[in-house]
Amino acid sequence: STCACVEYYGKALESLIKQVKIMSIHGKMKHKRNKIFTEFRKLPGGILVCTDVMARGIDIPEVHWVLQYDPPSSASAFVHRCGRTARIGHVGSALVFLLPMEESYINFLSINQKCPMQEMKPQTNVLDLLPKLQSMALADRAVFEKGMKAFVSYVQAYAKHECNLIFRIKDLDFASLARGFALLKMPKMPELRGKHFPDFTPVAVNTDSISFKDKNREKQRQKKLEEQR
Repeated sequence: STCACVEYYGKALESLIKQVKIMSIHGKMKHKRNKIFTEFRKLPGGILVCTDVMARGIDIPEVHWVLQYDPPSSASAFVHRCGRTARIGHVGSALVFLLPMEESYINFLSINQKCPMQEMKPQTNVLDLLPKLQSMALADRAVFEKGMKAFVSYVQAYAKHECNLIFRIKDLDFASLARGFALLKMPKMPELRGKHFPDFTPVAVNTDSISFKDKNREKQRQKKLEEQR
C-alpha cells in the first residue's frame, strides 16, 4: 500500500529468499522505475514488490501470481491489480490477504465489481521468518528504520481506506501488526498515543546503539548525535 512497505519488504525478501530475483518498484523511484520494469520483464522468473503504481496500464508476460498483501484502497484498483495476470489467453491467479474483521470486503467486491472470489485455506507448516528479520534489524540500522517507517506508513494508509466502514483503524490489532513487521519496539505516532500493548514485547536493546552497516551513514549519524549532546 505504501512506498515504505515496498522498501522494507523488498529488502527483507532479498535476504530471506535465495536463488530468486527480487525487484522493487514504487512511485518515488522516478528515474529508476523504467529501468527496473524493463529488467523485470526480461527475467525468466522472479518477484516484483510494488505499490499500485504497477496496478494498471502495465503488461508483463506470464505473471503467474498477483499477491495483494494489503487490501486495495478502491474496488476498481482490486480488479486492475488482478488484471496483471491471466493476460491474452494465459492462465494466472490473484490472492488478497484479509483479516477476519475485513471479510465483508469480499461481498462488497462481489457486488461492486461483479467479482466472485473463493477462499484459500491458510497454508500449514509455514516457516517463522520474523526472528531472522529482527536479527537483520539489530545488525543494520537501515533495516530497523525501514521497518519503523513501513509500519507507520501502513497504519496511516489503513486509516485513509475509502471503505472505512470495513477497514476500521480502531479495530486494528497494533500489537499483532507490529509483530508481523518484526519491529524491535513500537514507534511513536499519533495513532498509538495513550495506548498500551501488553501483547507486544519490545526487544531488550537500546535501539540508539544499533549502527548502520554503511560506514558513511554511521559516521554522519554519530556526528549528529555528538552535536545533539
